[in-house]
Amino acid sequence: MNINGIAALVTGGASGLGEATVRRLTAAGAQCTIIDRNAERGEALAKELGGGTRFITVDVTDPDQVAEAVSVAGESAPLRVAVNCAGIGWVSRTINKDGTPHDFGSFRTVIDVNVIGTFNVLRYAASAISKVEPLEFGERGAIVNTASIAAFDGQIGQLAYSASKGAIVGMTLPAARDLSAVGIRVCTIAPGLMDTPLLALLPEPQRQALAAGVNFPKRLGTADDFASLVEHICENGYLNGEVIRLDGGLRMPPK
Repeated sequence: MNINGIAALVTGGASGLGEATVRRLTAAGAQCTIIDRNAERGEALAKELGGGTRFITVDVTDPDQVAEAVSVAGESAPLRVAVNCAGIGWVSRTINKDGTPHDFGSFRTVIDVNVIGTFNVLRYAASAISKVEPLEFGERGAIVNTASIAAFDGQIGQLAYSASKGAIVGMTLPAARDLSAVGIRVCTIAPGLMDTPLLALLPEPQRQALAAGVNFPKRLGTADDFASLVEHICENGYLNGEVIRLDGGLRMPPK
């Protein structure tokens, strides 16, 4: 699939992995719609990139807001790509050291944003993409979701986060099978230790220690590493139903 001239939707697109994805797809000629709750950053990025780039404030857990954003994203060009980068984390053990149970509200919030949010965008984007004209071999578009290596190597305190990312991994193949009838591919990227704004807050010795744990290359992943893989998935029509670990061979220890 040629990205040039298509419309693309990126959730969590105002910062981090999402921002890098917006920049990469825009450079390849896509007209990107940035979805995020951070209006200040989202509007600034859309203004910087110009052209067909636009920003919409959306809560991905709200079906009506997602439906409206998907509709707007496909107004100026055929919507063929949707990338789910919106997500949150939470650190808490199943029971705390004093024996109290994991907070229910925080667990539910992580599931709502990471799982329900991904599901909402997946279903509405798939519906819209299914209506565009097919390309070679009947392909209409691609949807890329974001999980984490925590889906496989969940550490102590990552119960909610790992559960949410595991659910995204679990949705990948059935979604790809469901959408094969209308020529839409679905893949998921499971990033490892990425040099996001959150990790940027750590002291440099801690950052170096984290990088040293990666098999090869001995560095943190970059947002552009992620974005370049998104671009490749979109362009490589034979990638489908796959969860791709982007982690330099890292396998996380218990803590």
